[in-house]
Amino acid sequence: MKITKDITIEELIEELPSSVEYLMKEGIRCIVCGEPIWGSLEEAAEEKGFNTADIERFVIELQGLADNPPNSKKTEKVIDIKGL
Repeated sequence: MKITKDITIEELIEELPSSVEYLMKEGIRCIVCGEPIWGSLEEAAEEKGFNTADIERFVIELQGLADNPPNSKKTEKVIDIKGL
């Protein structure tokens, strides 16, 4: 998946669900009443006052998420108490 500033929010969260958490941490709400907001990543960021450099950073960081998605499985640490 190729992330650009022109990607729609709807496409972004459909293809990369982890982008919702990323955008929320950056102050961009991308879900309203359970539905994605309309418009592009650039438009959503500009509405929140982000500049061109910020938007470029979002694209790079989101592309990193797309290229290396977080592991959906949580690992549990097992302690062998027999050896204690």
